[in-house]
Amino acid sequence: MSWHPQYRSSKFRHVYGKAASKEKCYDCVPITRNVHDNHFCAVNPHFIAVVTECAGGGAFLVIPIHQTGKLDPHYPKICGHKGSVLDIKWNPFNDFVIASCSEDTTVKIWDIPKHLLTRNITNPKKELLGHVRRVGLIEWHPTAYNILFSSGYDYKIMVWNLDTKEAVISNPVKIFDAHKDVVLSMSFNTDGSLLATACRDRKIRLIDPRSGAVLQEASYKSHKVNKVLFLGNMKKLFSTGTSRWNNRQIALWDQDDLSVPLLEEDLDGSSGLLFPFYDSDTHMLYVVGKGDGNIRYYEISPEKPYLNYLMEYRSHLPQKGIGMMPKRGLEVSACEIFRFYKLIPTKNLIEPVSMIVPRRSESYQEDIYPLTTGAQPALTAQEWLNGINKGPLLVSLRPGSGAVNSLPQFLEPEPLLTTTDMSQHQGWGGGMPLENMQKPSEIEDSWKQLKAEEKLPKNEQMCLSNGFDVFEYPLPKTENELLQMFYRQQEEIRRLRELVNQRDVQIKQLKLELRNLCMDTG
Repeated sequence: MSWHPQYRSSKFRHVYGKAASKEKCYDCVPITRNVHDNHFCAVNPHFIAVVTECAGGGAFLVIPIHQTGKLDPHYPKICGHKGSVLDIKWNPFNDFVIASCSEDTTVKIWDIPKHLLTRNITNPKKELLGHVRRVGLIEWHPTAYNILFSSGYDYKIMVWNLDTKEAVISNPVKIFDAHKDVVLSMSFNTDGSLLATACRDRKIRLIDPRSGAVLQEASYKSHKVNKVLFLGNMKKLFSTGTSRWNNRQIALWDQDDLSVPLLEEDLDGSSGLLFPFYDSDTHMLYVVGKGDGNIRYYEISPEKPYLNYLMEYRSHLPQKGIGMMPKRGLEVSACEIFRFYKLIPTKNLIEPVSMIVPRRSESYQEDIYPLTTGAQPALTAQEWLNGINKGPLLVSLRPGSGAVNSLPQFLEPEPLLTTTDMSQHQGWGGGMPLENMQKPSEIEDSWKQLKAEEKLPKNEQMCLSNGFDVFEYPLPKTENELLQMFYRQQEEIRRLRELVNQRDVQIKQLKLELRNLCMDTG
């Protein structure tokens, strides 16, 4: 019987990892020595945050993303916690708000100033008091604004609504007590209607994030789970952990049946944890080893064999933690589809590693950049608490196609789209709201809002529509500060162009709505 090799056609077969040059790394960063199994790093298109060593409490650094090179040893810190910081996460809808949790049993929400930090920040915007033991995990809801989940060593998961004026919140919206041991990992599905957890009791649980009801529970004996991850809309879960013989192991699960894994594979005999990351746009899965320098990556398919090994990025520098840049912060001109930030405590270094699809053309590659999750929330906190589920608002990464940066602004009503106009709206490349319909009264309000914004002075318009205000910055005194000012001004120009494009789109939509209304009334 002859053997026939199985060849797969994939545009991601030749993806390779490329480490940044020394000049584009972050050097002299005092990375934490804490042994807690977390990422210790959070990244967005403006800042990189990393947990650091600090005497007499917990602290983390927030560094502008373009401020590479050696870090000033006296660089200001965010240091309001009384115990070690265990987890940090940026608000997915506001690049200037970050959440942190600590051994001091609190969760704190911080406002990061738009200008360069000049002194330590010790006063948080909000403080969440509810856990009685240290808080090890925090997770923002993927589509609802200002909904935060926290998990502590009191075996409880708490749901917080931050959409209040109170500076200290001591009453969570909901408390889940379904776990009998410490929760090691939390992951949402795409629209945030399901929450998967991995617990130290070796069980994976599927939970309703509003009621806390356990929908499914996996108690597979031969896989000791550490981390669990939803694989987008593929109705599958991916977990990393250890086998009976203490080998590092990965497993793939059917969301509707957690009794037995679809796939189980031993990787190696190392003792470090495995951090999984999933890119739902490319269906690529990355497995990052803690304590080694390797990043394995796979392609997920809906049918057997489900998990297709692609390649492995190897490095002699072991990582203690890892950060991930959101898709809207990638360099699409270089065909970059993912970017990691490796924390290397042995050298006090943060090293960016880009995953690149080799292409000869320098034009925008639409096949590897489908519409991706944007930076605007699909729901308010109250809408989600009332039982509404919505998928994320999608944007195009094509340069100049629409705003993809997260700005501190609130939800605005979306214009009504007729079926004949839907294709035109998708062609503009902006956000694609699902199930949003606008009434005639709302159209009139939108006209009033547009006219009111046109009457504002230019400076006020800029402050309202942009994350950075160049007039707030002191005059640059060094070459590095001058370079930072240049980057900000370039981004300011780009954002203003995007704003003009959005206004043109809004005007066209409103004109079309008025025409439709006139035809209906006629």
